[in-house]
Amino acid sequence: MSRLEEGSLPLDKMIKKAYRLIKEGRIERVGDGTYNIIGDHGTYIVATGYDGTVSCSCPGFTKKRRCSHSLAVILLTRGLVSTLEREIKQVS
Repeated sequence: MSRLEEGSLPLDKMIKKAYRLIKEGRIERVGDGTYNIIGDHGTYIVATGYDGTVSCSCPGFTKKRRCSHSLAVILLTRGLVSTLEREIKQVS
């Protein structure tokens, strides 16, 4: 299993964690393009920009510029959850 970069969560685990955050209802829209995410280790703010950029206040995103919280918002806001569900069912 490869890692995106040393010390980061493997991509498949990041996707599964993002999916779990969505399915457990741990994402709350609090404003235009702003979301509270109740993560496993705290509550974080994910913001989406008009240019499509996404940022998260968690330590992982600060260090690595990627995290399951920001991925969950991307999947949710871009309508990709049902596609991911189909892929997960095919693999299971």
